[in-house]
Amino acid sequence: MSSVYQINKGVGKPIEFKGLQGQNIAYLAIGLVVLLLTFTALYLLGTPLVVLLPLILALGGALFFSVFSLSKRFGVHGLGKFLAARNLPEYVKFSSRRVFMGLRVAESNRERQVRK
Repeated sequence: MSSVYQINKGVGKPIEFKGLQGQNIAYLAIGLVVLLLTFTALYLLGTPLVVLLPLILALGGALFFSVFSLSKRFGVHGLGKFLAARNLPEYVKFSSRRVFMGLRVAESNRERQVRK
């Protein structure tokens, strides 16, 4: 009477679809929806299909190329980390200690501060 349990080997792994990883799938989906809405709006405005189809196909190809290159270059979370790192300052300069004097001391650091 032994029980057989399934092992979930994919738990904790990022989503992957045809080489795209993580949030890059969402970027591609959002881009495709925007392309569909652009096609619809331009068609309703009376743009000829001879102009519209090559334009949408070129933009779709550029979208696929850019999203796949971003996925290859940065991976799952790398694009977010890259954009966040660009917003960090080179250094922080203070002219007084007043900023640090009002900070509360964490419980783990309290013993170290008492010893000094």
